[in-house]
Amino acid sequence: MSDPSLSVVPIFATPFAVAKLAEADELNAPVATLLVARASTHGGGAARGSNPLCYVSSDDLLDWPDPALAKLSGAILRSIRSVVGAINDFSDAQFKSLTLQARGWFTIVRRNGCLPATSHALTSWCAVYCVEAPAPSSERADSGVLRLYETRLATMFSDATNSVTRIPYTPGHYTWRPAPGQMALFPASVTHEIGLIRSPGQLLLVSLRVRFVAPGQEGLSRW
Repeated sequence: MSDPSLSVVPIFATPFAVAKLAEADELNAPVATLLVARASTHGGGAARGSNPLCYVSSDDLLDWPDPALAKLSGAILRSIRSVVGAINDFSDAQFKSLTLQARGWFTIVRRNGCLPATSHALTSWCAVYCVEAPAPSSERADSGVLRLYETRLATMFSDATNSVTRIPYTPGHYTWRPAPGQMALFPASVTHEIGLIRSPGQLLLVSLRVRFVAPGQEGLSRW
């Protein structure tokens, strides 16, 4: 049903963007080799001791000198700028005046592993880029997905009308399946996780947390 006299707009919409990186075919293989070697050398990252099936590196990835990784990081940062610029009303000059600050890390999730739910403080945006992914599982449709949790509507009463509304009004959690070469970007305050992987292989992700600083802006805490 439709009524031309009505106006319905999403007033609290949450942006979620997916971008395909043109450099993916060239860079994914050498970056995967580098990151897997780094994980095996260091034997554990931030998640060491808590989940042996999920390696999380330290967040100094953007400081590494490797050319392929630097090129991939640059492509991810350009995609982030493109998305953020597209959903804002800044002029080109205003947007270019903003300084982008970012920290990066990589995650390897192996079969039967997962990444627990988290969010990021002191950060505006979270980018998740997929370098390598296992095939979907026939056992679990949500194997290895990025799941974003809906908390905004936690106290909403649910009835037959508001439980089946269309996107962007649909209540409930949202899932995205990482695919090599694709990057997802969403607000860093959104709680998210990587679902349990039930298929052979591994999920290799490069993640960035990002914020933009305006000229003269002060008071941001150090990362």
